[in-house]
Amino acid sequence: MPEFGYFLATEEFGPADLIEQARMAEQAGFDCLWISDHYHPWNDEQGQSPFVWSVIGALSEAVSLPVETAVTCPTVRIHPAVVAQAAATSAVMTGGRFRLGLGSGEALNEHILGTHWPPANVRLEMLEESIQIMRRLFTGEEVTHHGPHYTVENARLYTVPDEPVPIDISGFGPKAAGLAARVGDGFITMGPDEEMVTQYRKGGGGGKLVSGGTKVCWGQDREEAVRTAHRLWPNQYLPGEMGQILPTPRHFEQLGPLVTEETVGENTVCGDDVDEHVGELRTFVEAGFDRVYVGQIGPDQRGFFDFYRTKVLPQLRQG
Repeated sequence: MPEFGYFLATEEFGPADLIEQARMAEQAGFDCLWISDHYHPWNDEQGQSPFVWSVIGALSEAVSLPVETAVTCPTVRIHPAVVAQAAATSAVMTGGRFRLGLGSGEALNEHILGTHWPPANVRLEMLEESIQIMRRLFTGEEVTHHGPHYTVENARLYTVPDEPVPIDISGFGPKAAGLAARVGDGFITMGPDEEMVTQYRKGGGGGKLVSGGTKVCWGQDREEAVRTAHRLWPNQYLPGEMGQILPTPRHFEQLGPLVTEETVGENTVCGDDVDEHVGELRTFVEAGFDRVYVGQIGPDQRGFFDFYRTKVLPQLRQG
């Protein structure tokens, strides 16, 4: 039976709201949590972006659900040796219920120190080297590393979990999926892409964990829900590489007119039709995903959790 998790959006909600949503997710019967890791939101309408590691510390005390970042970029804004320390501490605080989701990142978050934003192939090289460094540090042994992208000297993590932190790698194309199959403990992708899952498993992923996620906008008025989703998350439907290379929320807002309410309504589950919500998550299950995460867009979180607790999750678990 696949697991169903809740996707905490740090771009849209502040720390107190995120903790309360996690509590409601546990009470509603969700199995696990994803939490995004951003320095900026995608646009000013979303309006938040707390430091994810502080929020994870609070989550470790507030709920008993497993937590995973979806996803952290360990290459430019934060050195992988520092990400390793944050992840190891998170694993200790959650009693081993933490997974580190990693990706090659977006300029939106990573360019803030004035560092050059490299092309995609270099970003994947940096990601692979960062994973090598973090895995060595998770052993608790002293690490010295001089590689093409990173230097580490006499670094040792003294606070480490009993087992190394599992690392899942996000990918939306064949190169990233191949990297995940080769060096990851699991694979993350957005959208129920059966072909990508098959490629990952045949490329070396085997029976490792495959996770996917989606966003919905529950509400009793479907048209209002569509407007809310369009106002807050139009960036989901921008084409090509823009999500990886645009540097500021302002740039995403300038491209907002490319995404219409009609586009959002056709591609996002909005409203309170149980079958649509159940069907959206089942497409991931049918595509071979082991964990499926769903996030609610907009302020009506309590209504969403009541709806999923009483109507959606019970149907999903009936098979």
